[in-house]
Amino acid sequence: MKRGAVFIDDNDDGSEARLLFYVEDSVQDGVILPNGGKRIISKHIHFVEIKEDGSAASAGYAPYLDYRAAEAEELAAVRTFLDKQAWLQRNVEEIAVGYAISEVIPAHVKEVRERKTKLIDKTAKAVKERLTAEIQYWDFRAGELKTKESAGRGNPKLNSDMAQRRADELQSRMQKRLAELETEKSISAMPPVIVGGAIIIPRGLLSRLMGRPDPFAVDAVARREIELAAMRAVMDIETSLGYMPRDVSAAKVGYDIESTVHSPKYAVDGASSLRFIEVKGRIKGADTVTVTKNEILTAFNKPEDYILALVQVEFPDSTVDAALYTVHYLKRPFRERPDFAATSVNYDIDELVRSSEGVVFSS
Repeated sequence: MKRGAVFIDDNDDGSEARLLFYVEDSVQDGVILPNGGKRIISKHIHFVEIKEDGSAASAGYAPYLDYRAAEAEELAAVRTFLDKQAWLQRNVEEIAVGYAISEVIPAHVKEVRERKTKLIDKTAKAVKERLTAEIQYWDFRAGELKTKESAGRGNPKLNSDMAQRRADELQSRMQKRLAELETEKSISAMPPVIVGGAIIIPRGLLSRLMGRPDPFAVDAVARREIELAAMRAVMDIETSLGYMPRDVSAAKVGYDIESTVHSPKYAVDGASSLRFIEVKGRIKGADTVTVTKNEILTAFNKPEDYILALVQVEFPDSTVDAALYTVHYLKRPFRERPDFAATSVNYDIDELVRSSEGVVFSS
């Protein structure tokens, strides 16, 4: 990826190529290492996509799972296309770095600072309590031994000077340790590094470059209307159940909606304060639904909180606003993880519904 790779997005029927950058950012504290550098305490990797207009956005946690490598014949056509794309020669890496600095790194630094500060404060409190108790003990012993020595009853194995020296050493040790902990609180970000990059070619564009018809292109607008209707339906359902849904589809995190609540009126298979919903809109009567590898893996990673919302949409009078829908909320919808080489999987809708736990909503 450092030299630049070409990936095909078979789940995108669009016609706009985009750049994918793999960005690594690190967070350091104030501890100085033997080599003179500061200690790195956290590293994150991020994927940033850039379009021809220069806009940048997060590509999610693992977008590459939904892409495939271009075949030799496809690569030849893509290379010819890329040679004509002047925007690829601009400061695209600077755009990716700028996006990371403004949108990604601050959240990372905040998360690390809050977590580390809490831990450091807890450690400092424990250090103070333990060492202060020891210091007080040896101060008391020094005074006690001093009194006995004045009365001619000294201890040859432990005298007052030794006890006082021990108290002073503990005092110095405590101050040194507290200073070290304070240094660890000096948390800052290092400049992000571009580790690799790739050009993403959507299926729609690839079909045009290869001079072959795209069977999905004609229905692209209709599918978009179905997707929007499905999202609205699920958002309305979540709101009616007492949840607070948030559309996160643009973040490409493996699901479309994050829904939170404290006391839901109803919850699928038990109440949950946070659940993750992947919305799949299909026209009524469709037999199959396509789910990306990233979405399937997310379902396995969050089995208790993940819901696949299958929305069958019908437009009785051909208008979006009058759409009717049947929504299946499915828990644990997938039996097996996708094959390593797969970027998406087609499922039979009826079989998914039969083999999954869930409930049905309709309008």
